[in-house]
Amino acid sequence: MKERIYLFDTTLRDGQQTPGIDFSVEDKIAIAAMLDEFGLDYVEGGYPGANPTDTAFFSEKRTSQASFVAFGMTKRAGVSVSNDPGIAGLLQAKSDAICFVAKSWDYHVAVALGCTNEENLECIAESVRAAVGAGKEAIVDCEHFFDGFKANPAYALACAKTAYESGARWVVLCDTNGGTQPPEVRAIVEAVIASGVPGHCLGIHAHNDTGQAVANSLAAVEAGVRQIQGTLNGIGERCGNANLVTLIPTLALKSAYNTRFETTIDEERLLNLTRLSHAFDELLNRSPDHQMPYVGASAFATKAGIHASALLKDPRTYEHVAPETIGNFRKVMVSDQGGKANFINALKRRGINVAKDDPKLDLLISIVKERESIGYAYEGADASFELLARRTLGTIPEFFTIEGFRVMIERRFDSLGRVKIVSEAVVKITIDGQTLMSVADAEGPVNALDLALRKDFGKYQHEIDDLVLADFKVRILNGGTEAITRVLIESTDSDGVRWWTVGVSENIIDASFQALMDSVIYKLMKNRQLAGKIAAE
Repeated sequence: MKERIYLFDTTLRDGQQTPGIDFSVEDKIAIAAMLDEFGLDYVEGGYPGANPTDTAFFSEKRTSQASFVAFGMTKRAGVSVSNDPGIAGLLQAKSDAICFVAKSWDYHVAVALGCTNEENLECIAESVRAAVGAGKEAIVDCEHFFDGFKANPAYALACAKTAYESGARWVVLCDTNGGTQPPEVRAIVEAVIASGVPGHCLGIHAHNDTGQAVANSLAAVEAGVRQIQGTLNGIGERCGNANLVTLIPTLALKSAYNTRFETTIDEERLLNLTRLSHAFDELLNRSPDHQMPYVGASAFATKAGIHASALLKDPRTYEHVAPETIGNFRKVMVSDQGGKANFINALKRRGINVAKDDPKLDLLISIVKERESIGYAYEGADASFELLARRTLGTIPEFFTIEGFRVMIERRFDSLGRVKIVSEAVVKITIDGQTLMSVADAEGPVNALDLALRKDFGKYQHEIDDLVLADFKVRILNGGTEAITRVLIESTDSDGVRWWTVGVSENIIDASFQALMDSVIYKLMKNRQLAGKIAAE
């Protein structure tokens, strides 16, 4: 019987320590939904009470399948657990579990906390009991555990055992500075288990400062831990955290692990791994790492020569796993069958059934590849992909046609002599043979264009009144004044549904208009799908 490995994602908490990353509440909601849908066991959302964003995020439970985790400090020394405002915030958060960070290196206890070793143990015990008493699952991250063990093994072990004996479901050993080596991890984990904390209650939290966070996580699993903490694409403070996007397929596809262990990520969910990784990068408005293991664009790419020749005969000659198992593609020789399987799976998830031998499927695949070669990125724009698929397969009505648009920008002075930039947009559309022209002005050209586009939609106007543009991201894909621009727009409506659309052009206004049009069309299509479901029920 295989042993269960639990996957704990800390993208929204530890990942937010990444320089240049600052999640909004809306970002966190979207990412939590992605992680929950993918099938992870735990989603750690942040530190309620530490900042307005995390406090607002924990005003509701944000996952339906995964355990939703709040993070925070153990109680302060010298203050009762019932009078500690930090503990109160954690207990009041709408979470399933609480992850306490606890000092386990005596040096930090003295320097950072300024209390005695015994007082720190008391703080750990009382915090865990408070969480369990409130009906929450208790998790304790033993910060700096490996450094603390090497400095004072008896005290580090006392911290871990105190957490476990007080009722913590998981005691997580943290390589906070990221300098521990795999043989050290293995030996120290074995020592913890020998001390009386069972492996099925132990986790590993590795940082990547020596490039070995994944290796350290796997070494810990081999030594007995059964929970792995990490982040999407390995983001995190300094050099990042253990990359779950690398760990998950390794556990699932490598015989050294899949013969002994299992996770919630089955074969069907694994097909979505590349899409998840790329969609997350798009949300961060950054280019995916082409050389990331498993999911990178170059992960299964080979230049012409002896490797390509061998690949033509048998892909296994230069591929350690089949790319289609994680939703990726082979480059040089494109696998028609593998490519079709990925597309069919992606379409099926959207309720679109198409036969493998349908020529329209081949056409869709070629269109997507051609468009992605010029800058489109459909991993982060699901709505635009679905619209493209339905147009190609002939399953979407033509709600309206665009006759044209114009945007004018004027720099002028107001009555006080201050510079004022005014943008005006004109959009002309045709619905059922009737031409409608709308004009709107705003401070920015894209805002003006959006207002004009949605100002008069005739018989459809009432359907798009609740459409809201939640986010707007621009990426320049190459240098120079004639650069290609990609625009990604996130939209939402009163149903709470979120979708992403994309546009690409040498002109930022045109790219924005493409994404805006797709957003409106997707909204109209979604309304009809919802009406159809209600009628069927």
